[in-house]
Amino acid sequence: MKDLPTARYPAASLAVAMTIAGTVGAFVTESGLHPVTVVFWRCVFGAIFLAAWCLLRGYLPDRTLSPSRLALAALAGACMVLSWTAFFAGFAMTSIATTTIVYHVQPFFVVLIGVVFLKERISLDQILWMLGAFLGVVLASGLVVTHGHADANWALGIALTLGAALLYAVATILAKGLGQQRAEITVLCQTLVGVVMLAPFAGIGQHIPVASWGWVAGIGVLHTGIAYVLMNSAFPRLTTPVIGVITFMYPVVAIIVDWAIYAHPLGPAQAAGMALIALATLGVRLGWRFPMRRVLAA
Repeated sequence: MKDLPTARYPAASLAVAMTIAGTVGAFVTESGLHPVTVVFWRCVFGAIFLAAWCLLRGYLPDRTLSPSRLALAALAGACMVLSWTAFFAGFAMTSIATTTIVYHVQPFFVVLIGVVFLKERISLDQILWMLGAFLGVVLASGLVVTHGHADANWALGIALTLGAALLYAVATILAKGLGQQRAEITVLCQTLVGVVMLAPFAGIGQHIPVASWGWVAGIGVLHTGIAYVLMNSAFPRLTTPVIGVITFMYPVVAIIVDWAIYAHPLGPAQAAGMALIALATLGVRLGWRFPMRRVLAA
């Protein structure tokens, strides 16, 4: 099977994927639907796209799928679907930019879960970067340095977003147990789980405006199908520093969308919070050490 044409330009592929991902808040908002309904239809359209893609690419049938792998993929899928639902709920309670920035503390939850439950080792530098990231969350949340919108509903939105990031981290760790299984197959399993899991709560029989169908179909095909395919074709061909830098196009695009369409500019404190989260994420991923630590080690 030949490589995708986009895989010849992995940095461009990942940049396009992150740009697409950064628009998801606008799609959710414009759909005007309840988060559970949006995620249900995201899973439906995403599953249709990914099933067709996997069949055309020859990834299905996958004879490596054992009952234990399917169970693990289903559990990861349940966490991912709940993460999407909480994430989308956060948009309406806070803002697209705020929710997206706070959501990007996922890597630090992965580290914490590894330390607490998997007994992985953590260095002092990693601890310091994590403290910096969570200080960034405090600033980005808008709850400490108020901007006129922070209230109980806003605080609930921040809590839901942090819960979404934690669930995403759990799904990530569970997905590691699937070994070399193709990411497209994993995401297909997750979307199928979402269809089954949310069907009783999605109000399938309710009237959905014609305009809303385009937005939810876009979330399924663009954000769950095309973006994932582009990301997974790019990741194996890029170094960690390049991935770390390009990934932050996601929140930048979300900030631009929130400002340009909904007139929600970032305040100075929120901008500083995002910068701290970005710096700390790169610090952990690239193994940066603090200058004072290097001096002491010498």
